[in-house]
Amino acid sequence: MDKAVGSTLRDTLNFIDGEYRSSGKTFANINPATGEQYSVVHEASKADVDAAVKAARKAVDGEWGKMPTPKRIEMVSAIAAEINRRSDDFLEAEIADTGKPHDLASHLDIPRGAANFQIFADVMKQHHGEAFAMPTPDGTGAINITSDRPRGVIGVVCPWNLPLLLMTWKVGPAMACGNAVVVKPSEETPSTASLLGEVMNKVGIPHGAYNVVNGFGPDSAGEFLVSHPQVDAITFTGETRTGEAIMRNAATGVRPVSFELGGKNFGIVFADCDMDKAIEGTLRSVFMNCGQVCLNTENLLVERPIFDEFVKRLKAGAEKLKPGAPHDKACNMGPLVSDEHRRKVLSYYEIAKKDGANIVTGGGIPKMPTELEGGFWIQPTIWTGLKDDSRVVTEEVFGPCCHIRPFDTEEEALRIANGNQYGLACSIWTENLSRAHRIGPKMEVGICWINCWFLRDLRTPFGGSKKSGIGREGGEYSLEFYLEKSNICIKL
Repeated sequence: MDKAVGSTLRDTLNFIDGEYRSSGKTFANINPATGEQYSVVHEASKADVDAAVKAARKAVDGEWGKMPTPKRIEMVSAIAAEINRRSDDFLEAEIADTGKPHDLASHLDIPRGAANFQIFADVMKQHHGEAFAMPTPDGTGAINITSDRPRGVIGVVCPWNLPLLLMTWKVGPAMACGNAVVVKPSEETPSTASLLGEVMNKVGIPHGAYNVVNGFGPDSAGEFLVSHPQVDAITFTGETRTGEAIMRNAATGVRPVSFELGGKNFGIVFADCDMDKAIEGTLRSVFMNCGQVCLNTENLLVERPIFDEFVKRLKAGAEKLKPGAPHDKACNMGPLVSDEHRRKVLSYYEIAKKDGANIVTGGGIPKMPTELEGGFWIQPTIWTGLKDDSRVVTEEVFGPCCHIRPFDTEEEALRIANGNQYGLACSIWTENLSRAHRIGPKMEVGICWINCWFLRDLRTPFGGSKKSGIGREGGEYSLEFYLEKSNICIKL
């Protein structure tokens, strides 16, 4: 919950065992659009994290874990309804944390945050075990019945780019399956995770089933959570290096993990594409949310006959993007999330220059009105001319930028794209149906879009290959992580 402190700042508290709790250590939460502090966040101590985990364990062993599935599904659906009822509150909290445009947050972040609870309530309604008859040497036979139960306490470590959406994408199925969760939101964007505690209490979720601990990673709430011996499983979305650190902690106790990690996603544009659709889709896939989407396109391969036209039209589209205040309807591009992240993205802009890139557009910081000068604004940027081994081409930047390279053959495009150390997503633009069916299965990614981007059916498997993650989320695929499955063999 955010409560007013003095006349301007708000207080973002931890949510443990159904109560909001302060702590003796705090840090500032900065509005990315203005660069000004707007809330004080209470950092959870090791004792706070321990209390949250123990509250979650008590919930799993008690009322929440013993609740009949139909009743639990009804309560999870009620969470979705209450988020929708309070959508304006969640919207303002999300915008203050991220600086993203009102239109984007209102059409994507908040509705999907609610939908993530409803979809998994619906999935659990249809979920059932299986039975297998088998012969036995004495001729009487046996029946094997599958049974599942919640894993227990789930540690949920969340990113800052789509805070409510990506947090509920994990909390929704975890709670629908009967687990209790301890959420560690990003220190950059803690508000909606804290606010969700009010929703849990409003709809009557048993205390301890949902907990939030604020803080950082090493030697803070993140490390305390993932190293806690009573956390039964850990799910994380974020950069690969952090995932590796969490995995080392999870190895103690041999606890399962589900990770969606970094990406360096390719778009492949063939000469037979519908150019208007390819430009429109690519502008979204490169620049939406100021490039801060794990699925965004940072590398573009464009077939040589249309290369010059594509670059020219993408440049024109990028230069029409208008950064500005979140509630300004004339603006459609927000800031980066923090000054630290902007410094990182700008460092890649400098690497591109040193590596001899042709800067098609952008490459710096835009001039903003006085009231927004302190925000973490950056120009949408397009490069050409870099070598395939440039760091800008091989490493995830996570900003509003892309490199465009020509290619000549289908085989060449596949070789370059699949040579990527990551394997999260790709987009292919072609009007050749045979090519689409031929190339799609060959892409070494978790999701391959053809003539579209960011089109998501929440029942389908989602996740990454190679350095982009472990496991799959979505529909029944999420249940494989959040439920522990057993086999019961009955001799007849």
